[in-house]
Amino acid sequence: MSDVPVRIGPPYSVRGVTYVPAANPNYDEVGYATWYGNESGNKTASGERFEAKWITAAHTTLPLPTYVEVTALDSGRRIIVRVNDRGPFSGHRRIIDLSRGAAEELGIKATAAVRLRAVRPSDKDRQRLREGKPARALAPVPERELRQLRQRLAAGG
Repeated sequence: MSDVPVRIGPPYSVRGVTYVPAANPNYDEVGYATWYGNESGNKTASGERFEAKWITAAHTTLPLPTYVEVTALDSGRRIIVRVNDRGPFSGHRRIIDLSRGAAEELGIKATAAVRLRAVRPSDKDRQRLREGKPARALAPVPERELRQLRQRLAAGG
């Protein structure tokens, strides 16, 4: 498993909605996350085998792979995940589908408000994530910043 080549891919449509993958090194969004885990063994959009316990995720348009910092807006907990699949394709303001392993690391049991931010982790953290292990632990987001992120979510993004 490698981080090269990075795949952006052509536009594609799912359920009547067209998605246009694009590089976005400044990606920073708030919305909702869910998790998936029953698809173990299936191929991801990047061609890798999906492993539910690994720290991975699906996003509709970010290049594959992309690394994002995911912050749970209820707790301030944050982790780095490796985006290697496409989705989510349903649900109001869902911006990421986390693997079961990533959801557990973040403490998410159902749909949760999150912030996604594209990051460039260290070589060591990228290697750990490619092996299905968590990246280094990150300090929680301070309450003041969480309040601002929650306000941003309430305002629509």
